[in-house]
Amino acid sequence: MDALIILSVLLFWLFFSLTIRHYNRYLDEKRGLISHIADTVQDGYLGTSRKRKKNSKLTEKIFTYSDDFADLGKRINFFSENKEIEDLLRRAGRPYNFTLDRFQGLKIWLAVTLFFASLIFLILGFPLAQFGPILLPVLGFLAPVFWLKKTAKKRQEELRQDLPDFLDTVSTSLQAGVSLDQTLREVIRYFDGPLHEEFSRFNHEIELGVPREMAYRGLLERNDTKEFQGLIKSLIQGLKLGVPIATTFKVQAEDMRQFREEKIKEIAAKASPKVTMVTTFVVAPVSLLIIAGLMILNMIYGDNSLGSLFQ
Repeated sequence: MDALIILSVLLFWLFFSLTIRHYNRYLDEKRGLISHIADTVQDGYLGTSRKRKKNSKLTEKIFTYSDDFADLGKRINFFSENKEIEDLLRRAGRPYNFTLDRFQGLKIWLAVTLFFASLIFLILGFPLAQFGPILLPVLGFLAPVFWLKKTAKKRQEELRQDLPDFLDTVSTSLQAGVSLDQTLREVIRYFDGPLHEEFSRFNHEIELGVPREMAYRGLLERNDTKEFQGLIKSLIQGLKLGVPIATTFKVQAEDMRQFREEKIKEIAAKASPKVTMVTTFVVAPVSLLIIAGLMILNMIYGDNSLGSLFQ
C-alpha cells in the first residue's frame, strides 16, 4: 500500500513537470508566432483593435447608426457614386475601417442629424437659424465626401514623398544578394505610413499564396500615384521579361528623384506669377495709400500745413 502511494506521488510530479515544460514551450512558440505576424502582416490587420480603442464610444455608436442608413445612402449618391467612393476608400487606406456601406450611411446620418439640430436652433432663436434647415443637411451630406477626398490625396502624397528613399534602400539590399521578399520585409520596418501598409499587405498576400502579378495589380488598384504606378508596372514587366529586380529599383529611384526636382522647379515657376500678382494688387496699393495718407496728414497738421497759410 505504501509503495502504491509513493508510486502515485512520483507519477503525479512527473506528469506535472511534463505539463509545465510543454506549457512553457507553447508560450515560447506563441511569442514567436506573434512576432512573425507583426513582421509580415499588414499594419491595418493588426492595428484594427488599437484603432478601435482610440475611437471614442460615441464614434462607434455613430458608425453603428450609420449602418442603418447604408441602403438609402447608396441610392442617394450625389457627388458620391458608389464606385468613386470605393476607389477613394482604397486610396485613403480605409480610415476608421470604413466600408462602402458604412460611409454612404454616414452621409445620410449626418444630414438627418444636422437637420433636426437646425430645427432646435431655429426654435431657440439662434442668429441665422432660418438658413440652418437647408445649409446644415447639405453640409452634413457633402462634408464626409470632401474629407475622404482630402484624406486620399494626403495619403497618396505621403506615399510619393517616401518612395525614392524606399527604392534606394531596397535597391542596395537587392544588389547585396538578398531576395525581394526578405528585403521588403526588413526595409518596411523603418518606414511608416502608407508605404509600410501597402508593402506589408503585399508581403502578407504573397505568403498566403496569391500570385505575385495579382498582388502587384492589387497595389495598382489601391494607389493612383503616378510614380508608384510606374514602379509597379515596371516590376510586372520585369517579372514577365526576366529583368533583374535590383536594376529596376535603381532605375526607378533615379527617375523619381529627377521627376521630384522637375516638380519642385515647376511649383517654383508657378509661384512667381502669384507673388507678382500679390505685389501688384495688394502691396503696391497699400504702400501708395500709406504714403498718400502721410502726405495728407502733413498738409493738415504739419508746420507748413494749409491751415497756417490763413492765420
